[in-house]
Amino acid sequence: MDAALSLPLLAGLVAVALLFDFLNGLHDAANSIATIVSTRVLRPQFAVLWAAFFNFIAFLFFGLHVAQTLGTGIVDAAIVDPRVIFAALMGAIVWNVVTWVMGIPSSSSHALVGGLIGAGTMKAGLAAVVWSGVIKTSAAIVLSPLIGFLLALLLVLIVSWTFVRQTPFAVDRTFRMAQFASASLYSLGHGGNDAQKTMGIIAVLLFSQGRLGDDFHVPLWVVLSCQAAMALGTLFGGWRIVHTMGSKITRLNPMQGFCAETGGALTLFLATGLGIPVSTTHTITGAIVGVGAARRVSAVRWGVAGNIVVAWVVTLPAAALVAALVHAAIGLFA
Repeated sequence: MDAALSLPLLAGLVAVALLFDFLNGLHDAANSIATIVSTRVLRPQFAVLWAAFFNFIAFLFFGLHVAQTLGTGIVDAAIVDPRVIFAALMGAIVWNVVTWVMGIPSSSSHALVGGLIGAGTMKAGLAAVVWSGVIKTSAAIVLSPLIGFLLALLLVLIVSWTFVRQTPFAVDRTFRMAQFASASLYSLGHGGNDAQKTMGIIAVLLFSQGRLGDDFHVPLWVVLSCQAAMALGTLFGGWRIVHTMGSKITRLNPMQGFCAETGGALTLFLATGLGIPVSTTHTITGAIVGVGAARRVSAVRWGVAGNIVVAWVVTLPAAALVAALVHAAIGLFA
């Protein structure tokens, strides 16, 4: 690919980025709806509509700090060109498809970060990597599920103490209604954090082509396109991963679903406000494990959770490797 693209080729690369965003919504739909589906508060077809709507309107509630991090804080924006962007996206897309087919709830966010690192390193060596941003993002691999775990555990304890005198039927009815709010909050957090990652990729591509002027920013049409692509992907769902997230880790009732979603949402709000591109998958998994552990440690299927953790660890280097190979392959034909 040449450093300067014609408008049709640039539009094609933007379309590839939006395809990643669509797959992100498809892959991570389970994060938004797994708990409300598994507790049978909403049927899957209604749950995805609910999640897609709040995914789309998330841009109204959050700034664009995460987009800034992805655009300039993972690899040096000066070395970014269409070839780097294409290779990074392909690394993330390939890994997303592999894990989606296998029903593994891996991180689309870290797949994209890994793709950027792999493609950027292949072009300009390790000097291209912005280590402060990578370290911040890598730390979130550990911290986001841990914070989700602790918040969900704390919420279970608070709710259990608050409703200790009510009948199980009354508690169940209350939290069936409350789950509509908690699922909405989690979907807002998901749309606010995840869609911004693709915004950052498209914006840095446009910036590298001189189409944003001298200052890096995210145009409104990019914001709306990314939110729409993610919402559309959510509509198509990710039912294999819903099954893993919603029932294989631990069984949930409406009260536990509410606590998991609320704990996860608070974690995402915090990360998005700080501009940290966290994994919604990591966050909700930690929260689900937290509510299961609050009941009893044996309620969590630790083997399943362990397999998910392995996927987390492998995601970033696997996507980086695919992106590096794609970047090298393009060089053979350029």
